[in-house]
Amino acid sequence: MYTNLSAALTQLRHKLEGELHTGTTMRTLYATDASAYREMPLAVAIPHTDNDLKTLIQFARTHKTGLIPRTAGTSLAGQVVGNGIVVDVGRHFNKILELNEKEHWVRVQPGVIRDELNLFLKPYGLYFGPETSTANRAMMGGMVGNNSCGSNSVVYRSTREHTLEVKALLSDGSEALFGALSPDDFHAKCEGESMEAGIYRTVRSMLGNYDNQEEIRRHFPKPSVERRNTGYAIDLLVETAPFTAGGPDFNFCSLIAGSEGTLALLTEIKLNV
Repeated sequence: MYTNLSAALTQLRHKLEGELHTGTTMRTLYATDASAYREMPLAVAIPHTDNDLKTLIQFARTHKTGLIPRTAGTSLAGQVVGNGIVVDVGRHFNKILELNEKEHWVRVQPGVIRDELNLFLKPYGLYFGPETSTANRAMMGGMVGNNSCGSNSVVYRSTREHTLEVKALLSDGSEALFGALSPDDFHAKCEGESMEAGIYRTVRSMLGNYDNQEEIRRHFPKPSVERRNTGYAIDLLVETAPFTAGGPDFNFCSLIAGSEGTLALLTEIKLNV
């Protein structure tokens, strides 16, 4: 490990295909969002590739600093400010990767802008329903991060209900694909020595405990409250098939949506349209 963090950041800059900014100007620009909150980050990274993201994760693990994923136009209350490295994935991770017109889903990178996605979908007679007041600049990674819903939520619900799968990088740099799992598939995911398997085992142990289930049901907001977006939605996971008979398939996307980028770095998102 480098004893001098400035020297370590210089070495990090040379390892990235993208950009790493440590100057006062860029750090000041990323020190705030549209809120009243302000905190100077250690640096600002603008990654070009998945390998850049993995390099940033390894740096953060080694030097015990945080990574703050950021796109644009969604979290407006200080969620994307902090003293770690701001990772702006909106600049280069902005492609629409695949459309399945028959099954009504689209696969995008997190920097795709919501309104531009709907312009792309319009000729196919498809539409992504959740919106924000900033929809002409709000990016899908942020909409998943804060579970955006907007003025049409009575009809289209929130982004969580439309997030089918995410491809993500975990805190050890390993890749994971999170999507719907039958009970058998869920238990199969718990096998192995990977970080992903460990995550599934931890959730199985925690939510498989009856006392924990009752505590969650007792203290989380009532399901009848439509817009309940504070904290991690573990109450939704409790109601899935591995833990509640007759429940829907388990899907970690229910937890990732609304988690404000604190659980993983998303590289691809599969959305219902």
